[in-house]
Amino acid sequence: MIQLIPAIDIIGGKCVRLVKGDYNQKTVYDSSPLDMAKRFEDCGFNRLHIVDLDGAKSKHIVNIDVLKAITENTGLIVDFGGGIKTEEDIRKAFENGASLVTVGSVSVTHRDLFLSWLDKFGADRMILGADVRRGKISINGWEEDTDEDIIPFLQFYIDKGVKNVLCTDISKDGMLQGVSLALYKNIMKCFPNINLIASGGVSGIDDIRNLNDAGIPSVVFGKSIYDGKIDITTLIRDIAQ
Repeated sequence: MIQLIPAIDIIGGKCVRLVKGDYNQKTVYDSSPLDMAKRFEDCGFNRLHIVDLDGAKSKHIVNIDVLKAITENTGLIVDFGGGIKTEEDIRKAFENGASLVTVGSVSVTHRDLFLSWLDKFGADRMILGADVRRGKISINGWEEDTDEDIIPFLQFYIDKGVKNVLCTDISKDGMLQGVSLALYKNIMKCFPNINLIASGGVSGIDDIRNLNDAGIPSVVFGKSIYDGKIDITTLIRDIAQ
């Protein structure tokens, strides 16, 4: 059964959602991140995906207080990403309650450094962030595209022991137009033993059903909940049970 992971993206200490990762196309939601996290927990979720968008843009963790507030006041298993560029950032995230961290840009720009973190902190606590635009890896808050193709990029790290991969199709993110099912199926065909976390484009329960039917292990979703496209009670009943 697919693991359901709601997302909280943070700018200025508030819940936001972007369109295709564009900081100029953001929607700010009324609920505080902590209130939203408590709501998710009350609905029956046990995982949470937090993205520090200020951190991603600033290239260092910014919203650490939000992470701490959520982990101290809920029982959610939290993975945290955005702006993790140093070992100090990773330690700070773990010290403030994160169970896992997501690292994207460093895995592209400094491979040896990421591999050292993988060795030091363990593959179970590290998530490789593979953000994709037109089949190429994108970095630094999705503001810079690279020449790295997704499959060879993943192959390198999976051969080195990576177990968890968060793959976001940037062209789909925040659009509510459906997920990149073919992309995720291809990744799972190439690497059937990884924990692939699909992200971007979830428009409703049918998208999650399709991912579940395709054998995708996990899915992250946010805007579809905030905009009322998914009824959480129905989702939990139909998918998680």
